[in-house]
Amino acid sequence: MIPVRPHRREVLGIPCVNSLIDIEEPVDLVDVFRRAEFCSEVAEQAAAVGAKALWLQLGIVSPEARAIAERAGMDYVENACTAVVHRLQVHPC
Repeated sequence: MIPVRPHRREVLGIPCVNSLIDIEEPVDLVDVFRRAEFCSEVAEQAAAVGAKALWLQLGIVSPEARAIAERAGMDYVENACTAVVHRLQVHPC
């Protein structure tokens, strides 16, 4: 995990970068915790770095981000919590 947080040095002791473009290794998943109006910009950056997937967290829906992700060939999820989905897949009810 590499936190992308402009104006922050670290999150939970992990060094931050200012943007996805600053990540110097392949990006598998961009997990977005931003309001919907910012998601298309994040999707464009994710496409630019060749991310494999874009995931918008619970309560976030962005048709623009979806379109960008689909054009770039990324897997796309919106309005879902990664922790909840992972927990359900690891420990199905």
